[in-house]
Amino acid sequence: MTIKIYALSVLRNGPAHGYELKSRIRRPSIAPVNNNSLYPALKQLERDGAVTKSVEQQEGRPARNVYAITETGRGMLHDLVSTLPRELASDDEEFLLRVSFFDELPVPSRLGVLGVRRQIVEHALSQVRGLLAEAPRDPALPWRRRAQEQLVDRLTQELRWLDDLRNEAERS
Repeated sequence: MTIKIYALSVLRNGPAHGYELKSRIRRPSIAPVNNNSLYPALKQLERDGAVTKSVEQQEGRPARNVYAITETGRGMLHDLVSTLPRELASDDEEFLLRVSFFDELPVPSRLGVLGVRRQIVEHALSQVRGLLAEAPRDPALPWRRRAQEQLVDRLTQELRWLDDLRNEAERS
């Protein structure tokens, strides 16, 4: 879903051809946008009426497709960033992408996104703490324990951050 959000977000600033769109998408993840994800997403967005495609002729070069967002696409973008489906809530990029749109969302939408993520993080933290409690200090598995303890630290830190975001969202 992130690729659709990125594409619609970039197209809000004006039409773009595929390569230009691809180069203007700035993902916070390591993986760059690739043609195998971008063009199928654009095709689906076009079928959904979220974008239009026009062919731009170029002298001495092949024609290229130029995409533009529609009013339906603007509404779709808002809908996509306003909610975080539970099945996507464990994906850091899906979550952080929505947080990056918080300045455009009403407080209830912000709190909904944060609430779903909090549930996922709390569940993961409970699982890892359970693993740590079940496993006695086994000298043969010191690295596993260190990894699990690091995960507990990360998840605990994220819960504090989520609380900070919630407080800030409620004050907005």
